[in-house]
Amino acid sequence: MTSLYLALYQPDIPQNAGSLMRLAACLGITLEIIEPAGFTLSDRALKRAGMDYIRLAEIVRHLSWEHFCTALAGRGSRLILLTAHSAVSYTDFSFIPGDTLLVGRESAGAPFEVHQAAHARLRIAQRPQTRSLNVAQAAAMVVGEALRQTKGFPS
Repeated sequence: MTSLYLALYQPDIPQNAGSLMRLAACLGITLEIIEPAGFTLSDRALKRAGMDYIRLAEIVRHLSWEHFCTALAGRGSRLILLTAHSAVSYTDFSFIPGDTLLVGRESAGAPFEVHQAAHARLRIAQRPQTRSLNVAQAAAMVVGEALRQTKGFPS
């Protein structure tokens, strides 16, 4: 079992998905893409951002939110949503091996049904005059903390 899963909910921007594929490859975590995405996996920008790391990443595609939820339940993983709409900081949360971190769409975040399905919703503290971080940067920050807490970094 992978120490951590990172899921992208209907990603819009291939460069961000490519960056997160590279993160997954380097850190040995599973990347899940919940479709429909705003691009195809053969998209040139995706390949450029992911470079040759794409072939090293474990990538699982889910045809829909429902398919993803079935897979999540099957492995008994907690769903942890990263969102600007939470009072709980990711640094105050206790991660466990097998958690699934989920980021929403770059253009619209995560819909109500995704918020409702999450076991926890976490935020990254930031200055009040800003809306949100780039989804790939936010995911990388929280993945790092989750791997630190669970001692899941590659040796």
